[in-house]
Amino acid sequence: MKRVYNFSPGPSMLPLPVLEKAAAEMADANGSGQSVMEMSHRSKDFKPIIERTETLLRELMKIPPNYRVLFLQGGASLQFAMIPLNLAGVEAGAPKKKITLVDTGIWAKKAADEAAKYAGVDIAASSKDKAYTYIPAPPPAAADSAYYHITWNNTIVGTKWPAIPDTGAVPLVTDLSSGILSEPIDVSRFALVYAGAQKNLGPAGTTVVIIREDLLNGAPSWVPAMLRYDIHAKEASMYNTPPCYGIYIIGLVLEWLRNQGGVEAIAAVNREKAALLYDYLETSAMFFSPVEKNSRSLMNIPFVPRESDPDKKAAIEKRFVTEAAAAGLVNLAGHRLVGGMRASIYNAMPLEGVKALLAFMEKFEG
Repeated sequence: MKRVYNFSPGPSMLPLPVLEKAAAEMADANGSGQSVMEMSHRSKDFKPIIERTETLLRELMKIPPNYRVLFLQGGASLQFAMIPLNLAGVEAGAPKKKITLVDTGIWAKKAADEAAKYAGVDIAASSKDKAYTYIPAPPPAAADSAYYHITWNNTIVGTKWPAIPDTGAVPLVTDLSSGILSEPIDVSRFALVYAGAQKNLGPAGTTVVIIREDLLNGAPSWVPAMLRYDIHAKEASMYNTPPCYGIYIIGLVLEWLRNQGGVEAIAAVNREKAALLYDYLETSAMFFSPVEKNSRSLMNIPFVPRESDPDKKAAIEKRFVTEAAAAGLVNLAGHRLVGGMRASIYNAMPLEGVKALLAFMEKFEG
């Protein structure tokens, strides 16, 4: 069996033991004589699967008991609307509430644009002035803000918040899609955490929302049922058919992560992987990291040629991505909006994959 090292930013690679177990159970999951794809979401066969997945997530992330875990559809992008509808929505005719947001890249901008349909949006700080290559100092939120939103890890530009900002009594919300389970994060510092699964949790199609219970009942009456956290929480993510197979795979990924020693253990590996790449880029004659050191991501590492001529730079990038793919190192092209190259090294990327990339880069430079 041929396997490549997949540096895709998402959907990303999954741990091989997870894929192998899922393959072995494809036609007969847990001795039920059926695939998870065939199970009724309300059956006695599926209920233990979703319950165990939630239990493992709570254990690994140390989620406090006063938080609800929801498994939803629509990706993190749907949360750009659900969050303001539920946390800042108002009844018809009432004045709009205000939210505070820090703009650190395209996903933060998308969250702001969607929230602006339902609430007033105060962009408290932005790193757009330097092409989003740093995390700005977070100003305090206005006391009347419904919530304060940050994007924890910025997949496209490769930045990460160096610390959780203190927002006082204003509820802190974060998009944790590309950072979830990559390092220990104190969930209790946040009012709501959301993450698309396709980076560090499992396949595309499932979104995890972790929300403090006191925020469940804030949606105005006109918000559709499918977009209300209170209804999904009351129905234990079973208001409609949830993404059953995605939830099952997430459970297998969480089991794998626990077997690796948990979040603290995988964080040590992630820091080692990132350090190898960043250290190389510091001394490379051909490539460099455009991100300021104190804002660098553990999960997504962009790098660009030092060449200043645009045509020569583009030629280097094209040759690098093509030759890397031929060497079994795939999906290294940078995002179309920023160019360059990008290595996404989520939990499932082994240390050996990063070492293989470094060996290729050294050969490419030589």
